[in-house]
Amino acid sequence: MSHNGYHYTECGLDDVFIIADHLQSDDEDEAVLTIPAIGMLHKVIAEGVINADGILNGKEIRFLRTEMGMTQAQLAKILHRKELTVARWEKNEVGIDATLDLILRQLAAEKLDVPFGQGQTIERLCLERVPIKQPMPIKAKLNDDNGLPRYTLIA
Repeated sequence: MSHNGYHYTECGLDDVFIIADHLQSDDEDEAVLTIPAIGMLHKVIAEGVINADGILNGKEIRFLRTEMGMTQAQLAKILHRKELTVARWEKNEVGIDATLDLILRQLAAEKLDVPFGQGQTIERLCLERVPIKQPMPIKAKLNDDNGLPRYTLIA
């Protein structure tokens, strides 16, 4: 287990960590975590992806598409692109342009019922759509809310 919590790569993203007070270690000192309410966790991760600075990378596009329950063909149709284009974005063969990045984020925010760009102007959101070298990790804090699991996005 790292000091950043449980490195949750099972979602298909590289920089997602679950912070929980009750992580345990197995015989080989690897972090062991029972992850309750995976749907709730993925919604919090989606919120982190949608509101992150920069341009979405291939893994983030695939994550949002699958969380929305869409095929590449369905997403391509909505964005007026070819299915092959979506596949190439997801493989990081080509990057998504800033305008489609914003549209995809808005679409995902609506379909997944998560906030996006709260209080920001479209101008500010557009200015944030530039490639960044090192994306910030997404950290989800697992809390026990009267016996019910609850995740919150932390900075």
